[in-house]
Amino acid sequence: MSHTLSAQRLDAIGKEKPLKITGGLGLEQIAYWSSGLGDGRRDPYNFFLNGNLNIDLYGWSVPFSFNYSNQSNIAFSQPFNQYGLTPTYKWITGHIGYSSMNFSSYTLAGHLFNGIGVDLAPPGRFKFSVMYGRLQKSVEADTLRSDIIPAYRRMGYGFKAGYSTGKDNIEVMLFRGKDDENSIRPLPEIYTLTPQENIAMGLNVSKQVFKRLLFNAEVAVSALTRDTRAATDSAGTVKVPTAGLISSNSSTALYSAYKAGLGYNGDHYTLGIGYEWVAPEYKTLGAYYFTNDFENITGNLQVRMLKDRMTAAVNAGVQRNNLNNDKLSTMRRFVGAVNIGMAATKKLNLNLSYSNFQSFVNIRSEFDYLNQLTPYENLDTLNYTQLSSNATAGFNYNLSRSKEKMQMLVCNLSYMQSSDKQGGVKQASGAAFYNLNTSYNLQLIPKQMSVMAGFNANRSSSTEMSSLTLGPTIGVNKTILEKKMRLSGTVSWNSSYTNGENTSRILTARAGSAYTIRKVHSLNLNIIALDRTNTRGSSRNVSELTTTLGYNYNF
Repeated sequence: MSHTLSAQRLDAIGKEKPLKITGGLGLEQIAYWSSGLGDGRRDPYNFFLNGNLNIDLYGWSVPFSFNYSNQSNIAFSQPFNQYGLTPTYKWITGHIGYSSMNFSSYTLAGHLFNGIGVDLAPPGRFKFSVMYGRLQKSVEADTLRSDIIPAYRRMGYGFKAGYSTGKDNIEVMLFRGKDDENSIRPLPEIYTLTPQENIAMGLNVSKQVFKRLLFNAEVAVSALTRDTRAATDSAGTVKVPTAGLISSNSSTALYSAYKAGLGYNGDHYTLGIGYEWVAPEYKTLGAYYFTNDFENITGNLQVRMLKDRMTAAVNAGVQRNNLNNDKLSTMRRFVGAVNIGMAATKKLNLNLSYSNFQSFVNIRSEFDYLNQLTPYENLDTLNYTQLSSNATAGFNYNLSRSKEKMQMLVCNLSYMQSSDKQGGVKQASGAAFYNLNTSYNLQLIPKQMSVMAGFNANRSSSTEMSSLTLGPTIGVNKTILEKKMRLSGTVSWNSSYTNGENTSRILTARAGSAYTIRKVHSLNLNIIALDRTNTRGSSRNVSELTTTLGYNYNF
């Protein structure tokens, strides 16, 4: 487990307490009883004891924690095995030990390293960042344990410089990482791991044009040697410009990525378009995971109308992969969304939204690659389209608002549908989901009390089955003893139907209380009772009762 110590403010020395100790202790006990479930869903009694202690010296934190339960043995955690300091002094921020820095998504992207780094943001227009450290520990292979994944020790360094004049900015960045092939013993043939070397360079630019137009772009290239032990390409067919920062061989390749965006801010609207392209197999050793081989085209529009009482936003995008057309399948995805919010009156607010997700896959047979023809008579049957639509509508209406009470009506309705098409023909698959939530809320301010009455319904349907669950809910919250104790309770009743036939009725009751003493002691009690009556078949009726009693002390 790692722990990063952030914001060690060196300028606070002598001004604040040098040593701070904080922590807490908690005990939770759970009792459970059931009928109709045999042994039940859990043990009749469990308890959980936990504690934590944090020692802070001018922002340098050393945390400890432990957990103990009758379900398992004691667990002790001292997350100081990986430590890091982030001291700051005016415009200088240091990184010592385990830390992470972010240059860009295509170069160094938040990768944890053990070493040193510094961010410099002096008054003026220039900013600089530098890092050096170990990105990955060496791990020896163990053929007797498949859970151990071998790894070479990986070292890296990076540099970023930026220049800014208000909304005009330019940044250049460089990152280099290399595996030490001698950091572990030679691997058995069953492993495919190879030592790698990488240099990634990027340029990020943003420019304000004509006061309302903002342009931004980022370009990156990554030269990656996938096996530093590979033979040098004596024929000279591999020509990768690496500026001498890494050695190239027959496994070295150069990849590129870029994205750009343009935004226009009008008086009552904003308009934006974006484009992103990442080459197949693009990779940087400065990121843990990386998505490549895709092209994105996006657009968005936001409009403010009716004296800004109504806002409408439209977002749409198209994405595709297989940029080199060398894979067995190609996927294209379309995503569109519309959101509308309106303050119809001082009391009534409306909201509407709709989104559509569509993905298209064209599958080509391997036989087509070998013989330049296909044994299938109808290639359209290999075209697969998946559709998913989501729509929501809702409102909230303030019935009254005063110093004594507030009343509000809330209603939300959502709909989701998914379906499949193959060869342009809709398939006998997919499902539709409907959900309705309504409630009346009353808040009695002088009495520090609130009441809620609601009705919920959920329906799902597919080609073979439809189900419906609906029922009311009543709840109340009350604060007493000068706001030191909070009481709450809800009762819900739901009836379930399958293909139009009533299958069960469920009654659920919840009650809870929380009491705070001198801001450091807190007691809480929660009770949940459930009774399920099965109205179809030979299934037994079920009753459950769960009580939770907890205590927490914080210092």
